[in-house]
Amino acid sequence: MKRWDTIEVSGSPMRVYVAWPDGAREVPAVMVAQHGPGVDRFIEDRVETLAAEGFLAAAPDLYHRQPADGADMMARIGRLRDQEIVADVNATIEHVKHLPEVRVGKIGVIGFCMGGRVSYLMAGSNASLRAAGVFYGGNIMKPWGAGPAPFALTPKIACPMIGFFGLDDKNPSPDDVKQIDAELTRHGKRHEFHSYDGAGHAFLNFTNAANYRETQAKDAWAKLIPFLKQHLP
Repeated sequence: MKRWDTIEVSGSPMRVYVAWPDGAREVPAVMVAQHGPGVDRFIEDRVETLAAEGFLAAAPDLYHRQPADGADMMARIGRLRDQEIVADVNATIEHVKHLPEVRVGKIGVIGFCMGGRVSYLMAGSNASLRAAGVFYGGNIMKPWGAGPAPFALTPKIACPMIGFFGLDDKNPSPDDVKQIDAELTRHGKRHEFHSYDGAGHAFLNFTNAANYRETQAKDAWAKLIPFLKQHLP
């Protein structure tokens, strides 16, 4: 089953792309945080691929509060605020928990690009999450809005985390990744990070020929799925 649902968050309609295995009665769930282009074909594919692996997956449109004014991607990202992002993801969690067709068990979160930052933010904001996957999340040390930044929420992270990064990326840079890794270690947070030679930002995005790296992308995804199955049984 795959479809677009519409829910309301703070008076604003928000579309959510949802998929789960056909015939499933109870499944673990994974929130999928969009990358800069939004919930596009790449994000839809990740949702569908997770459903094929036995999860219910849901990707909320985090741009739903913004006007259709033709703003470019960076302008749209710049309008996002952490408080609203947390409210959107939490609303998506509540939505899937109350779907009449299927019951969800344990819930995790993953995200790509700005969504990797969202995954880190949610891991520190929602203690009910059982796993977090961060794909090349930039700006983790910076707040969007009043704060705190996701990095400052590290002490509150209650779930294991897996991260995937390109050594040619500039945001997050390898030094950024080392700093995040050290902070997680300092606070005793369970995590594993994987960094790839020959890969930069968005190396999983098969719709971006310039950035896509098939070998590294397949290896990262092959590590993510057993991690999720281990922590979201």
